[in-house]
Amino acid sequence: MWEYKLLHMSKRIISTPNAPKAIAIYNQAVEANGFLFVSGQIPIDPATGKFVEGGIREQTEQVIRNVLAIIEAAGYTKEHIVKCTCILSTMDDFAGMNEVYGKHFNQDAPARAAFAAAKLPMGALIEIEAIATKN
Repeated sequence: MWEYKLLHMSKRIISTPNAPKAIAIYNQAVEANGFLFVSGQIPIDPATGKFVEGGIREQTEQVIRNVLAIIEAAGYTKEHIVKCTCILSTMDDFAGMNEVYGKHFNQDAPARAAFAAAKLPMGALIEIEAIATKN
């Protein structure tokens, strides 16, 4: 016989002007029970509200800056990131993305998945989501 218990969940919404505002119905991040879930970020410069100029390297750099701005606003550091998911518009951009990603996450890198999707929001070349924890 299975026993089912409801656990109390604490939830905190994270929002910072240092990352792009949500473009649909979601939050930049949600912290729950010791984990921080960062929504997928695309290469929008929060200062201008527009995509950064350039290709996959420039877009990846901006996306990582956006992710880290949200992580920091929640009181975490990049060392707290345990998992990233990198979604590309084409796997032909993997090497360029991986080069930039490796500059930010070189030692004790988080677990990661990378794959291509048919189409990303607003025509982005890359989107990255992250999970962090202080546990």
